[in-house]
Amino acid sequence: MAKLSNDELLEAFKEMTLLELSEFVKLFEDTFEVTAAAPVAVAAAGAPAAGGEAAAEQDEFDVVLESAGDKKIGVIKVVRELVSGLGLKEAKDLVESAPKAIIEKVDKEAAEAAKTKLEEAGAKVTLK
Repeated sequence: MAKLSNDELLEAFKEMTLLELSEFVKLFEDTFEVTAAAPVAVAAAGAPAAGGEAAAEQDEFDVVLESAGDKKIGVIKVVRELVSGLGLKEAKDLVESAPKAIIEKVDKEAAEAAKTKLEEAGAKVTLK
């Protein structure tokens, strides 16, 4: 089997839809028994150790869904609205895997708007 270069792999991924790429990531994780989200969690855990100055100047926020509350269907609808490219099943899986980051590295206004929409739908949300 011919080995693909990194550039060839990137070109192949660019041609995929978000749904196809999501399915590929799940298959990759299952095949190699790894989790793609683990490095993100480690990086996020290391950020607070940078000091108080970094927290005071924070300009990127993550919107973290803590729980869906009693109105899970409404929360799923809002998650689909906020995260483009998610199908119903992917949004449901995301909501059911709470606590989970819904949107990452957005400005404060976008994070506050997303938090407000999710809370109006009945979810418990935090900004990090």
